[in-house]
Amino acid sequence: MDLSIDSSLVYMDNSSTTRPFPEVNEAMNSVYARQFGNPSSLHSMGYEAEKLVSKARKSVANLLGVGEDRIFFTSGGTEANNWAIFGSLRSAGSKYNHVIASAVEHPSVLAVMEYLKQIGYRVSLAPVDREGRVDPAQVLSLVGEDTCVVSVMLVQNEVGTVQPCAEIGAGLAQLGPRRPRFHVDAVQGFARIDIDVERWGIDLLSISSHKIHGPKGIGALYIRKGVRMHPLILGGGQEQGLRSGTENVPGIAGFGVACDIWAKISGEARRKMYGLRKRLMGGVRAVFPDAVLNGPEVENAAPHIVNFSFPGFRGETILHALEKRKVFVSTGSACSSRKSKPSPVILALGKTEEEALSAIRFSMSPYTAVEDVDNTVSALEDALKELAPWRRKLT
Repeated sequence: MDLSIDSSLVYMDNSSTTRPFPEVNEAMNSVYARQFGNPSSLHSMGYEAEKLVSKARKSVANLLGVGEDRIFFTSGGTEANNWAIFGSLRSAGSKYNHVIASAVEHPSVLAVMEYLKQIGYRVSLAPVDREGRVDPAQVLSLVGEDTCVVSVMLVQNEVGTVQPCAEIGAGLAQLGPRRPRFHVDAVQGFARIDIDVERWGIDLLSISSHKIHGPKGIGALYIRKGVRMHPLILGGGQEQGLRSGTENVPGIAGFGVACDIWAKISGEARRKMYGLRKRLMGGVRAVFPDAVLNGPEVENAAPHIVNFSFPGFRGETILHALEKRKVFVSTGSACSSRKSKPSPVILALGKTEEEALSAIRFSMSPYTAVEDVDNTVSALEDALKELAPWRRKLT
């Protein structure tokens, strides 16, 4: 299927990745063709490349509302999450051997937690309620004198729950100067949710370009001024000596352009996506009354994510039935959805294995139109009718 010329497809998998803005492609193509110098080179082409990196860094910082010297480019959200945790532990010393995260973090955090347990660190995972939200008081109750990092994501990537990061940050701030570091994985929330890094007391924050219509392979870690971090990657000393490796100038330039666009459209885009989310939820329930919502209804819900379980149908079966109708969705995190196991995130919400196996995530973007939502609902109704003879209990 040639997706590049097929205008009839409906892409509802924007939490996995997004279509780059046309302006992003133009900026990157210009770098590839004409501005391909190494930013570390002393000649004029290197200087021009360095100017592009600086301009993009300012754009990212402006959208986040921080100083540009606090933005450190990485290869993406996974590296930023790994760096936030490992870099903190290495800089803190052996006395601090305890880390805290929520039970529904992205695999790039939970896999780190599992590894840390294997090498002797103490790991605490805060449980979530039926909507996937942690209790700030419960998170804070886990903090001890040996706690180095508390890592809580801003928006849960499978079910769209907005976590109480402001409340957690405020609680940690009351612990004084020896408090643990607060890391927020904002990959799914950046640009779509208002973030106040200073007021929330965030020390480290991860973001990713390809989730906001920028290119893949580029992300960033915000590091609060005064927070000591050990590098994860050693080499030529780029990014103020904290993240070595020749800068991905085309990716960085594209990331900056995407941030500039979001700075102009974010308010309108959020309102639009919240409206589409409500319309989609109503449509799904109309064509399949047995559908079970995973995550919040309205309050504490991100604007772009809806997750439903369809008991009696395997999620991947529905996915491929929709794909046949040119509607593209997912069964969970794109980083692990190829594994035919029930989503641990859905299970952490207290849902049954049946509900976890039958979950489908729909995720929207500023590109999504009312017609896309209506076509998705129509395709879902048609797909479920086709699959109805094979509906059965999954567990």
